Amino acid sequence: MHHQEFESPEELKDTIKCFWYNKRDSGELSSSFEILPDGYAEIIFHFGNVSSITYDGTLQPLPSPFIMGLLNQPVLLSTKNRLEIIAIRCFPWTVFDLLGLPSGKEEVSILEHPIAHLQSILKKLVHAGKIDEAIAQVTQYFLNTQSQIAIENNMLFKAGVAMRKAKGTVPVSQIAEAAHTTVRTLERKFKQSSGYTVKDVSAVMRFEQVRNQLWTYPDSNLAGLAHELGYTDQSHLSREFKRYSGTTPAAFARKAKKEKQAVNKDFVVFIQV
Repeated sequence: MHHQEFESPEELKDTIKCFWYNKRDSGELSSSFEILPDGYAEIIFHFGNVSSITYDGTLQPLPSPFIMGLLNQPVLLSTKNRLEIIAIRCFPWTVFDLLGLPSGKEEVSILEHPIAHLQSILKKLVHAGKIDEAIAQVTQYFLNTQSQIAIENNMLFKAGVAMRKAKGTVPVSQIAEAAHTTVRTLERKFKQSSGYTVKDVSAVMRFEQVRNQLWTYPDSNLAGLAHELGYTDQSHLSREFKRYSGTTPAAFARKAKKEKQAVNKDFVVFIQV
């Protein structure tokens, strides 16, 4: 597996966290991968075969591109042979405005949008191994459309900065204060833009901090981590972690140790199950 991240240019930092490329070869047999919640929404272009696995095990082929929304539970994908991905990692309160679409809470959204015309261009570049050029194409698309984003997103950006700085641990009132607005206005605009409340997104952000810590340092002390991130106690952390990941912190840490023997030290959104 190969994974690369590309920094978002200064003009897009308010709306796009980064761009990334991922390549894996699963061979002839189908292989399943788990996507964990991470506090972001992704616009995903893929080149190869990828399907979502429903609760009853049914495979649903995914078109390219599609949106992987803000998750509150793991999502399983299935693929075989070679799969390559070009993705745009967005803040959940900006992804729909970036595309000029109404917000939604779907885990996976089929994307009918003019951006889909990039698929054929990106496919040629990716198959030619010109990943930098493919990322440049996507970046330029969003630079060209940046001016269409509503000015009110400046408020959401300030709120997002406060949430990320506090790792999702501060109350909504403090976030509203940092954004120079009222709680009521912030909640209304936030839900209008993302489909979720500030509290919803903050909770996923806080889970992300725990997940990343356990991936990097599987032997971390859970009680200390709970205190650091503002959970009531270790039991509270464990309940929230299982809510978003479907597993306990201890089980995830054991899995992280095993996975890190086979992949690089950086956390990758796709984890083989």
